[in-house]
Amino acid sequence: MATTKLNVTMIKSKFGRLPRHQACLKGLGLRKIHQTVEVLNTPENRGMINKISYMLKVEEL
Repeated sequence: MATTKLNVTMIKSKFGRLPRHQACLKGLGLRKIHQTVEVLNTPENRGMINKISYMLKVEEL
């Protein structure tokens, strides 16, 4: 599971969100709307993605 990668795209703004949700975006490396990053499919990254799934679009590579 950890060998696969995910494309994560931020589709909603971070402004007005809870501080923990903003921290998850920072942890994933997302700063701007429509920015896409490639992250490993680890339990830590999956937890952050699940917490802010309403703000993200996720694609498996």
